[in-house]
Amino acid sequence: MPRQSISFTEPNDEWLKAQLSKKEYTSKSELVNDLIRQARQQQVQIDWIRAKLDRAENRGFTEDSKDQIISQSKSLLNG
Repeated sequence: MPRQSISFTEPNDEWLKAQLSKKEYTSKSELVNDLIRQARQQQVQIDWIRAKLDRAENRGFTEDSKDQIISQSKSLLNG
């Protein structure tokens, strides 16, 4: 696994330490990797929504029902 050296601002470092004290993560590396995974998943969702909006703008309104769009969004959230 590639190693990186990064610096945190004081407030961010304190927040990381507080998360570690809750014993949900065993290290700052584990916590930062989890945050990055979450951000990547959110980006997938954002890209999907943007694509839907672009398609709708270029073709008019979507044919998908509200329930279909919600279902598709939920499936993206769950991976």
